[in-house]
Amino acid sequence: MPEKQPESSPEKTLKSKIVFKGEAIDLRVDTIITADGRRTTREIVEHPGAIVVVPLDAEGNVLLVKQWRTAPHKYLLEIPAGGIEKGEDVEATVIREMQEEIGYKPQKLVRLGGFYSTPGFSTEYLYLYLATDLVPSRLEAEDTAGIEIIRVPLSKIPRMILDREIEDAKSIAGLLHALEYLKKKS
Repeated sequence: MPEKQPESSPEKTLKSKIVFKGEAIDLRVDTIITADGRRTTREIVEHPGAIVVVPLDAEGNVLLVKQWRTAPHKYLLEIPAGGIEKGEDVEATVIREMQEEIGYKPQKLVRLGGFYSTPGFSTEYLYLYLATDLVPSRLEAEDTAGIEIIRVPLSKIPRMILDREIEDAKSIAGLLHALEYLKKKS
């Protein structure tokens, strides 16, 4: 998780109960008192965190993954991402996920920051990286069989976002952040 800043909460938690324990997430229901004194509940998805990475090849192409997503019931173009396994270092997760999803190992990683995916109901924090100097290196994973790798010139990314060819929020945020970083760097 990101570094927590000390903040006084405008809400007071009266009780907290885990109502579902899953493989990737837990669901917690908190009973709270709001700042204006109302008693209510908050349903919170507990997630251990994940990485998102913008892989950039030597020709200036971003390697996107096209994969079926059951929740929206459609194929989406996304940057590689994946959950941090218990006890796993964040950068080790980046390297593993890139090898599993796109078959490349980055020789250079730059931490671009991070963000909460859906802070209204989830604790998931996404660590954002730019990966370059890519070397072919595949790790097999059981959930990556249907992934197709799409190489897109970096210059086409803003148009693809505007044209809704890229609709995934973590990918939009990560790509825009990487574009700004690369613009400032050059």
